[in-house]
Amino acid sequence: MKAIASLAIAISTILTLAACDVKKTADGNVTMPEYKKTQEGDVTLPKYDVTTPDVKVTKEEKTVTVPTVKKEEKVIEVPKVSVTPAKDK
Repeated sequence: MKAIASLAIAISTILTLAACDVKKTADGNVTMPEYKKTQEGDVTLPKYDVTTPDVKVTKEEKTVTVPTVKKEEKVIEVPKVSVTPAKDK
C-alpha cells in the first residue's frame, strides 16, 4: 500500500511540474566580480512568472484483487564457505 501511495505521489509531482506555465519576464546579466581589496561586479538574475496548476488529492475506496503469498518449508542445498586466514595456512 505504501508503494502505491509513493508511486501516486511521484506521478502527481511529475504531472504538476510538467503542467507549470513558465514565462520569462526579464533577462539576466552576470558580470563576474573582480576580487581585489573590494568586490565589484553586477549580478542580475532573470525573472520568471510561474503559474502552477491546482491539484486536489482525495481518497476513495475501491475493491481490488491482490495476490496472496503462501509460505512453506523445504530442505534445499545451500553453499557453505570456509575461510582459512593466510597466517593459519
